[in-house]
Amino acid sequence: MVDTEADLSTRIFSHTDFTSGAVAAVSGGSDSTALLILLKHHLDRMAPATKLLAVTIDHDLRAGSAVEAQAVAKLCATYGISHRILTWSGPKPSTGLPAAAREARYRLLAEAAQAEGLGLILTGHTADDQAETVLMRQARQEGLAQDAGRGLAGMAPATLYDWRSWIVRPLLGLRRAALRDVLRRQNIGWADDPTNADKAFERPRMRATLADGNGARRIDDALALAAHEGRARSQLGLAAAKLIHDFATHPVTGLIRLDPHLLSAADDRAAVYALRILLATIGGMDFLPDQTRSEGLLGRLKAGFFCATLSRTVVDFRRAGIFLRREARGLPAATAASDETLWDGRRHITLNDGSGTLLIAPFGAAAAKRLAIGEGKAPPSLMRAALAAEPALWQAGECLDLSEHRTVSAMVEVRPVVAPFARFLPSFDLAPARAVAGLIGAPKLPALPFSGHSAG
Repeated sequence: MVDTEADLSTRIFSHTDFTSGAVAAVSGGSDSTALLILLKHHLDRMAPATKLLAVTIDHDLRAGSAVEAQAVAKLCATYGISHRILTWSGPKPSTGLPAAAREARYRLLAEAAQAEGLGLILTGHTADDQAETVLMRQARQEGLAQDAGRGLAGMAPATLYDWRSWIVRPLLGLRRAALRDVLRRQNIGWADDPTNADKAFERPRMRATLADGNGARRIDDALALAAHEGRARSQLGLAAAKLIHDFATHPVTGLIRLDPHLLSAADDRAAVYALRILLATIGGMDFLPDQTRSEGLLGRLKAGFFCATLSRTVVDFRRAGIFLRREARGLPAATAASDETLWDGRRHITLNDGSGTLLIAPFGAAAAKRLAIGEGKAPPSLMRAALAAEPALWQAGECLDLSEHRTVSAMVEVRPVVAPFARFLPSFDLAPARAVAGLIGAPKLPALPFSGHSAG
């Protein structure tokens, strides 16, 4: 490998912690192939004991994909790299195919990493991909500037998948042309996926518009915008996290109290962002509530006591404080308890009882009324209302409260979930996610796989 490429791989990977090994996602295209080759050379020089696994996802969407996957296997064998091919099997959706394929790809990559005990997944997203992403989001959000900044930050340097697997994008600062030059100098070929030129899809259409004489400037502008908005998003997250830490408490499972001093303690943008995250968490929603409606909610809170519902969350402002709890409507119906269940988007349930005799259903208002709850952290009526919306086990007609019944801990493990970040947590949003996790007792976040700088 020539010195310039050794320097390049050092610059790309020197801040990444490979202690727990790595999975490289390799489709066979130029970007992911260059990622693999540069990563292999870096690990050979700097950390030769690191376990490296290349994984190719065959989406089984077109003829030739299996042949391309085998070509990656051959390349990996040449370089002594372990390789696996995983296929996205089963029926494919007729609409929303790119999003479904992306979800399947990350799921399969995470399963491969977990099966091998590897803590890191690397993908070959480049500066070109980042610019396309930002420009596509910008086009969709014209006239919707209220919440545009979050999307215009583009792809984060790292994203936590399913609260346990880090997906790292080390090539976001490099152009595709530079990576192809690396491959050409080493006489390594790559596959060109024809769907990348299929204008039936949004990204190829955007890519085509960037091929004209004005494309280079548009790409540079998009990358500058992404960097600016990424910094702004991280700073807003830090401000929101401080508000959550300073003004939010958790009197009982499913209930959050906000000190009314929050309403005058900071700029409205941070307060609205904190509210949106907390509303989505209590409501079990995987997306934040509408920006404009959330701003309206803050305005009503500033005007005085009231009660309203937003994002499946009851917001109840009274003398004792501002309380957030899951509304009683739309809770899941009783169903047979099963292992690894995400219940109502709010609780991850691990089942230790394999008898098949357990049902899971909301605890319910009738059962909550029988609980002995004294005055203290919150009005008893609100604590009962919050507990009524929590999951409970039923067995032979008897309701077992998951949070308090002594026999339940041997049957199940119930973990709170930070709903809007449970599936994908961009490193931009680490601070508020960490603050909410600490507030509600969710599992701690795994450490960022970087040293010497922040991914956010």
